[in-house]
Amino acid sequence: MTDTDHISTHDAEADARNDDIQIYVDGQIVHRDKAMVSVYDSGFMLGDGVWEGLRLYDGCLSFLDEHLDRLYEAAKYIDLDIGMTRGELTGAIRATLAANGMLTDVHLRLMVTRGRKRKPFQHPHLSVFGSTVVIIAEHSKPDETATMRGIRLHTVPHHRGLPLTQDAKLNSHSKLNCIIALNHAIRAGADEALMLDPFGFVNTTNACNFFIVRKGEVWTSTGDYCMNGITRQKVIDLCRGNGIAIFERNYSLVDTYGADEAFLTGTFGAQTPVSEIDGRVIGTGAAGPVFHRIRQLYKDLIRAEIGSARI
Repeated sequence: MTDTDHISTHDAEADARNDDIQIYVDGQIVHRDKAMVSVYDSGFMLGDGVWEGLRLYDGCLSFLDEHLDRLYEAAKYIDLDIGMTRGELTGAIRATLAANGMLTDVHLRLMVTRGRKRKPFQHPHLSVFGSTVVIIAEHSKPDETATMRGIRLHTVPHHRGLPLTQDAKLNSHSKLNCIIALNHAIRAGADEALMLDPFGFVNTTNACNFFIVRKGEVWTSTGDYCMNGITRQKVIDLCRGNGIAIFERNYSLVDTYGADEAFLTGTFGAQTPVSEIDGRVIGTGAAGPVFHRIRQLYKDLIRAEIGSARI
């Protein structure tokens, strides 16, 4: 199997405009070729930082308040002073978009680390120069290949751990556990990894939240060991508000292999169907009716948010 056989929930259409984007780095907006942080930066050295992914649709930063809530909550948990108010951070995001003339179909990566260290060791008190804030905004429209073909998953032995180790709700720069899981899945010929929780129940993938559909009911994990995904919660809320049975529960691979549909949720791709898990075709192997209904409800939600932002 070649690399071209693999697809990802984060595949985007090629866009040459990204070759010349301007990036925000600690109060300055510079060309991507000049956007740099120190080799002493805590994020580079230790993965000591938190981040958010954002989407811009028709001038509207979707669910911005929820994303900032999660960012500041994570920063508080790891005792990281972002050094900017929510208003200042929002202003920096909008300044970055304006510098690039970006209006829609944009993905932003907002990253905050503990900043430059005085010495190359892990103690947080060595970070004496303040936080590092970077905002990368790219023209990024999801490639529809993933929707047409569906993602192939492989169940890996690497699970999402207990909060006592590294809480999966912490959107940290330390993603090695997920990368190892993804590499395992790729070696098995899949696109992405399906990860179980510490007790063997189906949990999440290396990058997205996971749902199945059985006899018209939508199932997802309890949420105890997965990222508290904003798109995940929007899908749950849409189901509850539109007469689609939705359950947050423990379920096994037996339930998963026998599902009629399966799909993933995330900020970038919104909803992406799953066609195959561990070599087993899920349902018909194509996006099903429940997926399409939820996807349309989510699009309608985005349109309503855009409309509200313009009032």
